[in-house]
Amino acid sequence: MPRSRFSRQGLRTSAIAAKLGCHMQTVRERIGRFNAEGPAGLGDRPGAGRKPRITEVGRGKLIAPARSAPPGRPVRDEAGDPAADEESGPAEWTLDSPTATARAQGIYPL
Repeated sequence: MPRSRFSRQGLRTSAIAAKLGCHMQTVRERIGRFNAEGPAGLGDRPGAGRKPRITEVGRGKLIAPARSAPPGRPVRDEAGDPAADEESGPAEWTLDSPTATARAQGIYPL
């Protein structure tokens, strides 16, 4: 039966956890998986955690407008006069702006 290096040295679960900086339960679970599956059992399991609600591409599309200037924010043109790209648009981003953008682009139907 294979055992981890620290376990082979006779260290207790609490000592191994202290050396690795993790919880004792994590050590117990990993030793059990190592004993059952060998080194292949030490990797992270697929499906852990909540599934993403949007893709990375969708996330990028959602973040991009927030990094740009809002359409209603006045900026100075070549003549020095303030003008906005969209006079009726918001001058500042709000918490609702990313949601509205996502809905408009079909990224995140809420």
